[in-house]
Amino acid sequence: MTVILQIARQALSDYAQVLALSRQDCDPVKIKIDFAPKPHRPTGLPSGYQAVYCFFLADKALKIGMAGPNSDARYRSQHYSPGSALSTLAGSLLSNPGKAGVPAIKSNFVGDWIKANTDRVNFLIPAPYGRAAASQMEAFLHARWSPIYEGRAAP
Repeated sequence: MTVILQIARQALSDYAQVLALSRQDCDPVKIKIDFAPKPHRPTGLPSGYQAVYCFFLADKALKIGMAGPNSDARYRSQHYSPGSALSTLAGSLLSNPGKAGVPAIKSNFVGDWIKANTDRVNFLIPAPYGRAAASQMEAFLHARWSPIYEGRAAP
């Protein structure tokens, strides 16, 4: 088992305590971890789920995001394509690669670079748990892992 998968499992275990404290009507046992080690291949968002996902370079979180149950493009492809949406990993790497300690990457290769060099952890949350559960988990993981590329860049 890799270090990234271990910390993801521990984070989910700790998040179960957050759910209990917040009295959310969610069973953490039904939240699945989908781990895609490098090199990884993006997959679609499973039907009936929403997701909180994180890209890791070595053991450092690069970007954490969320995709609702009707946001397959956000989940599957937008982070690999610069300009496809606001606040993508591809856009962040192109605008400031040094922040992650990587060399400059050409825009036409950034998606392939992400797939080849990052691990991806997806927390699959049943859609009936609602956006609040996913938003809460995303905030928890942001606080826990302090991703290098956080939020949208200022205009």
